[in-house]
Amino acid sequence: MSLVVMKFGGTSVEDPAAITRTASIVAGRVALGKRPVVVVSALAKVTDQLLRAASAAATGDRTGALAISSRLRARHRDTAVALVKNSASLVSLIDEKFDSLDEILRGLAAILELTPRISDLIVSYGERISSRIVAEAFCDRGIAAVHVDAREIIRTDSQFQKAVPQDDLIEKRAAEKLRPLLDQGKVPVMGGFIGANEEGLTTTLGRGGSDFTGALIGGALSADAIEIWTDVDGIMTTDPRICPDALRVKVISFEEAAELAYFGAKVLHPATILPAVKKNIPVLVLNSRNPTNEGTRIISLAPHCKSPFKSIAVKKKLSIIDVVASRMLMTHGYLKEIFTIFDKYKCPVDMVSTSEVSVSLTVDSNDKLPAIAADLSQLADVKYEGKKALICLVGEDIRGQNGIAAQVFNAVRHINVRMISQGASEINMSFMIEEDDAEEAVRSLHAAFFKDPDPTIFDVEARKVLA
Repeated sequence: MSLVVMKFGGTSVEDPAAITRTASIVAGRVALGKRPVVVVSALAKVTDQLLRAASAAATGDRTGALAISSRLRARHRDTAVALVKNSASLVSLIDEKFDSLDEILRGLAAILELTPRISDLIVSYGERISSRIVAEAFCDRGIAAVHVDAREIIRTDSQFQKAVPQDDLIEKRAAEKLRPLLDQGKVPVMGGFIGANEEGLTTTLGRGGSDFTGALIGGALSADAIEIWTDVDGIMTTDPRICPDALRVKVISFEEAAELAYFGAKVLHPATILPAVKKNIPVLVLNSRNPTNEGTRIISLAPHCKSPFKSIAVKKKLSIIDVVASRMLMTHGYLKEIFTIFDKYKCPVDMVSTSEVSVSLTVDSNDKLPAIAADLSQLADVKYEGKKALICLVGEDIRGQNGIAAQVFNAVRHINVRMISQGASEINMSFMIEEDDAEEAVRSLHAAFFKDPDPTIFDVEARKVLA
């Protein structure tokens, strides 16, 4: 019997109808003789609302924070009642969880300081409660589900809000707590995104971390497949909201999918691929609203593609930082000093370009930029500007394709390009433009490179149906 980890995102558990669909999908896997471990996100939008409640409490708005909590309590209670016939004990458990959340919010409104540790504890309630509801709903529909607290399995360091998983401990705990349940024919159900450090304090893996949880569990159990269930048919050639004629990518390599995830493709969390790569476990991106669609299969080595690119990703809300020091650039250790400053603020850099007298870098726009610029100004003249977007084209062996850069920039010749990166990776070509031009650039590139798509890689049948 093959072991499969099934991760369901917030839209796949957003309401009773979605959870019922999810139960049907899991029951279908069980009927096929598979042994699933189910990982669920919080109900759609709940994490955002919990963060708003935390922020309100930290500014002294106790009433506002408790009002958000009250609305969330009602939503979860209503969901439980709609899904579970004898829901009294589940509703009582939900009330108990929200009572403890309210106590934390009252305390926060008194001390007026929201630490990363408290933030993680508050947002963890979304997954802790959703996983309870989903487990009970599964049981009510004849699935032998057992709730497992993810914090007992996902052990991390103490870097709150973006904790680093401890793979060896996770593997040990998965063997101790999940394997026996699977051997008994049970379906473990756990919340994604959350973990605990060595002291048992609640941590989180960062936004989008439920995908990561699914992959960590898949890796720890050496699963036969990891399924990421979302609300789209898989990885697309670009965002279909920008290009309605975007195609589903049927198969893609781990390396290509990781590049797309990092450079803005919303379907996957950037870290999701890593545990799967280590154990060579295929990852499937599937649509819980369209479960018969075969989705996208991510494997170590994808078939050769006749088209130059597989997908176009966009990463918005970026800033360009220009560091100009005419006498210092070629001085030994100068670049190290620049990157030490970014390291100090834990600010990742997307793209770097150097000239004789300057270094240009692109970073996510955030509130640390003034402080970073102030530190950099001790070394050189600094200026930065926001509202930039990074366009990333991903495909195999881009370096080896003669004239590909000319084709790309001919397609966007009417758009001003600020920075270009090609050569650092064989599978990625990126460039920086104004954010306002991003969608037009994507449409122009998509029209140029996906006129005649390779049917072995892309779902061209869907385009024929639309036509």
